[in-house]
Amino acid sequence: MSKIKIIVDSTGYISKEYVNKENITVVPLNYIFGEEIGKEPFPGEFKNFYNKLSSTKLFPSTSQPAAGDFLNVFIKSFEEGYDEIIAILLSSSLSGTYNSATLAKNMLEGKKITIIDSRNAAANIRFLVEDAVEMAKKGKNSEEIEAHINSKKLKMKVYLTTETLEYLGRGGRLSSVQATMGNLLNIKPIIQLKDGELQLLEKIRGKNKAIASIIDKVPQNVEKIGICHVMDIDSAVKFKSMLEERFPKALVTIDELGPVIGAHLGPKGIGICFY
Repeated sequence: MSKIKIIVDSTGYISKEYVNKENITVVPLNYIFGEEIGKEPFPGEFKNFYNKLSSTKLFPSTSQPAAGDFLNVFIKSFEEGYDEIIAILLSSSLSGTYNSATLAKNMLEGKKITIIDSRNAAANIRFLVEDAVEMAKKGKNSEEIEAHINSKKLKMKVYLTTETLEYLGRGGRLSSVQATMGNLLNIKPIIQLKDGELQLLEKIRGKNKAIASIIDKVPQNVEKIGICHVMDIDSAVKFKSMLEERFPKALVTIDELGPVIGAHLGPKGIGICFY
């Protein structure tokens, strides 16, 4: 039986505890925030970033890991005795992370490396990684794991909303006039991840109505729901209770969103990933 190494990028926002327990390697994306250059940290370590985001008018830029970052991780994995590698990565329509990993793979001819474009983000990547880990433990080969993930990722959905339009404006996804007028009218966008890209689905007045609209989009046969929030655990806990009451058979968890995705929503942004 081959020994398979699971690799993921930081936008799966997987806990440090789980990563250490399952010997997963996380390759972080990068951000530049004013004069600060950093790598996206683990959940539980985002507070300083968001405090800075809230107290300045600056907006961070982000970038994918370099091919060399992946190359180093791949080489180290094989040196540690792994026979194969499976990397499950952020949607290629949102980032060049998948391309960087593919370049690194092409530098290691003859090595068995599978690079998977999740077409997803956040908790949905975590769900895929958890499946890959469990399948590898059961002795499934990389082809079986890849086929499972490529099938499952097509059944996943993401819906997000914001507390304010300010950060979508700062990031250039709305004009400053649109953001200002939207805030005055208490407009909350419903943003969906569709075909691997974040798209505006609808605009709703009031955050409670926006959350209710998101819940209405969840099918009754949902299996897992990850509530994704930006520094708003209180709202996430309330959201969790609502979802558990509506979908008693589903497993509902709470995840933090880090800088790469969360900066565009801003503090108190919230949403769900599910399949």
